[in-house]
Amino acid sequence: MNAKIHDLMTASVVTTQPHVTVDRVRRIFKRNKVSALPIVDSEGHPIGIISVTDLVSDLKPNSRISSVMTERVFTVPQYNDVSVAARIMRKQGIHHLVVTHEKEVVGIISAFDLLELVEDHRWVPKNPGTKGTKAKGKKKSKKAKTE
Repeated sequence: MNAKIHDLMTASVVTTQPHVTVDRVRRIFKRNKVSALPIVDSEGHPIGIISVTDLVSDLKPNSRISSVMTERVFTVPQYNDVSVAARIMRKQGIHHLVVTHEKEVVGIISAFDLLELVEDHRWVPKNPGTKGTKAKGKKKSKKAKTE
């Protein structure tokens, strides 16, 4: 598999800062139809991550997100192979990785992105076709969504 993380990641990642309230993060999730947000410091460096499952408990709407975010954020460089992301997610039992370039957040990749890669390659024949036949595979480009 030759795919790189930057080929699958969502590049228009929405981030937030630790002082933002739980209520605001819930609105960000809903408006952007996302399920995880990297938490960054003032320089854009990842310092945590928050997912919709972190907000399932009964939290006060004006609580700061820093009180519930996961501080141990796993990152992966954008030019690594997707197998690196899959290995980290599997070993750590997580569903999202923050993608970085020179310590700054440039994207996010989810387990669903990796599943899409597997699904897209399911129709690629294991053996090359003979002369005069075409391999039936589909190539799909990933478009990023901005807020």
